[in-house]
Amino acid sequence: MGDLFRKGIEEFNTRSFFEAHDTWEDLWRGTSGPDRLFYQGLIQTAVGLYHMRNGNFRGARSQFGKALDKLERYLPAYHGIDTGHLVQGVRACLASVGNGGAEDVVQPDPPPAPEIRMS
Repeated sequence: MGDLFRKGIEEFNTRSFFEAHDTWEDLWRGTSGPDRLFYQGLIQTAVGLYHMRNGNFRGARSQFGKALDKLERYLPAYHGIDTGHLVQGVRACLASVGNGGAEDVVQPDPPPAPEIRMS
Protein backbone atom coordinates (compact mmCIF):
# COMPACT_ATOMS: atom_id res chain seq x y z
CA MET A 1 0.00 0.00 0.00
CA GLY A 2 1.44 3.34 -1.02
CA ASP A 3 1.95 6.42 1.11
CA LEU A 4 -0.79 8.47 -0.61
CA PHE A 5 -3.28 5.63 -0.25
CA ARG A 6 -2.57 5.30 3.49
CA LYS A 7 -2.57 9.06 4.00
CA GLY A 8 -5.98 9.33 2.31
CA ILE A 9 -7.39 6.61 4.58
CA GLU A 10 -6.07 8.40 7.67
CA GLU A 11 -7.58 11.70 6.50
CA PHE A 12 -10.89 10.05 5.68
CA ASN A 13 -11.10 8.30 9.04
CA THR A 14 -10.39 11.56 10.90
CA ARG A 15 -13.25 13.14 8.90
CA SER A 16 -10.95 15.36 6.83
CA PHE A 17 -12.93 14.54 3.70
CA PHE A 18 -11.72 17.40 1.51
CA GLU A 19 -8.10 16.53 2.31
CA ALA A 20 -8.70 12.81 1.64
CA HIS A 21 -10.20 13.75 -1.72
CA ASP A 22 -7.11 15.81 -2.60
CA THR A 23 -4.70 13.08 -1.52
CA TRP A 24 -6.50 10.32 -3.41
CA GLU A 25 -6.84 12.55 -6.46
CA ASP A 26 -3.05 12.86 -6.57
CA LEU A 27 -2.86 9.06 -6.45
CA TRP A 28 -5.65 8.63 -9.02
CA ARG A 29 -3.94 10.87 -11.58
CA GLY A 30 -0.97 8.51 -11.86
CA THR A 31 -2.99 5.29 -11.93
CA SER A 32 -4.46 3.15 -14.67
CA GLY A 33 -6.43 -0.08 -14.86
CA PRO A 34 -8.87 -1.30 -12.20
CA ASP A 35 -7.17 0.69 -9.44
CA ARG A 36 -8.10 3.95 -11.18
CA LEU A 37 -11.84 3.26 -10.94
CA PHE A 38 -11.49 2.13 -7.32
CA TYR A 39 -9.66 5.29 -6.32
CA GLN A 40 -12.26 7.37 -8.12
CA GLY A 41 -14.95 5.67 -6.03
CA LEU A 42 -13.06 6.58 -2.85
CA ILE A 43 -12.69 10.17 -4.04
CA GLN A 44 -16.41 10.43 -4.80
CA THR A 45 -17.26 9.00 -1.38
CA ALA A 46 -15.11 11.63 0.32
CA VAL A 47 -16.63 14.43 -1.77
CA GLY A 48 -20.15 13.16 -1.05
CA LEU A 49 -19.46 13.19 2.69
CA TYR A 50 -17.98 16.68 2.43
CA HIS A 51 -21.13 17.87 0.64
CA MET A 52 -23.44 16.11 3.13
CA ARG A 53 -21.66 17.71 6.08
CA ASN A 54 -22.05 21.15 4.46
CA GLY A 55 -25.75 20.73 3.62
CA ASN A 56 -25.30 20.31 -0.14
CA PHE A 57 -27.61 17.30 -0.35
CA ARG A 58 -27.97 17.40 -4.12
CA GLY A 59 -24.17 17.22 -4.50
CA ALA A 60 -24.00 14.48 -1.87
CA ARG A 61 -26.63 12.38 -3.67
CA SER A 62 -24.80 12.74 -6.95
CA GLN A 63 -21.42 11.77 -5.53
CA PHE A 64 -22.77 8.87 -3.45
CA GLY A 65 -24.52 7.41 -6.50
CA LYS A 66 -21.36 7.61 -8.59
CA ALA A 67 -19.25 6.18 -5.77
CA LEU A 68 -21.56 3.20 -5.27
CA ASP A 69 -21.53 2.45 -9.00
CA LYS A 70 -17.77 2.05 -8.79
CA LEU A 71 -17.18 0.60 -5.32
CA GLU A 72 -19.78 -2.16 -5.69
CA ARG A 73 -17.49 -3.67 -8.35
CA TYR A 74 -14.84 -4.27 -5.68
CA LEU A 75 -16.82 -6.24 -3.09
CA PRO A 76 -16.16 -7.69 -0.57
CA ALA A 77 -12.64 -6.29 -0.18
CA TYR A 78 -10.01 -4.58 -2.30
CA HIS A 79 -6.50 -3.43 -1.47
CA GLY A 80 -7.09 -4.41 2.12
CA ILE A 81 -10.22 -2.26 2.49
CA ASP A 82 -13.44 -3.87 3.69
CA THR A 83 -15.45 -2.51 0.78
CA GLY A 84 -18.60 -4.26 2.00
CA HIS A 85 -18.59 -2.11 5.13
CA LEU A 86 -17.79 1.05 3.17
CA VAL A 87 -20.54 0.42 0.60
CA GLN A 88 -23.06 -0.23 3.38
CA GLY A 89 -22.14 3.11 4.98
CA VAL A 90 -22.39 5.00 1.68
CA ARG A 91 -25.82 3.47 1.04
CA ALA A 92 -27.00 4.64 4.48
CA CYS A 93 -25.72 8.15 3.79
CA LEU A 94 -27.41 8.19 0.38
CA ALA A 95 -30.71 7.12 1.95
CA SER A 96 -30.40 9.91 4.50
CA VAL A 97 -30.16 12.65 1.87
CA GLY A 98 -33.22 11.43 -0.05
CA ASN A 99 -33.75 11.06 -3.77
CA GLY A 100 -34.26 14.70 -4.71
CA GLY A 101 -38.02 14.48 -5.23
CA ALA A 102 -40.44 17.27 -4.30
CA GLU A 103 -41.63 15.26 -1.28
CA ASP A 104 -38.06 14.67 -0.18
CA VAL A 105 -37.35 15.10 3.48
CA VAL A 106 -33.70 15.05 4.43
CA GLN A 107 -33.04 13.32 7.74
CA PRO A 108 -32.13 15.95 10.34
CA ASP A 109 -29.56 13.62 11.89
CA PRO A 110 -27.76 11.83 9.08
CA PRO A 111 -25.95 8.61 9.89
CA PRO A 112 -22.34 8.89 10.88
CA ALA A 113 -19.88 8.86 8.03
CA PRO A 114 -18.55 5.39 7.39
CA GLU A 115 -15.06 4.57 8.51
CA ILE A 116 -12.67 2.76 6.22
CA ARG A 117 -11.93 -0.59 7.82
CA MET A 118 -9.09 -2.78 6.73
CA SER A 119 -10.04 -6.36 5.93
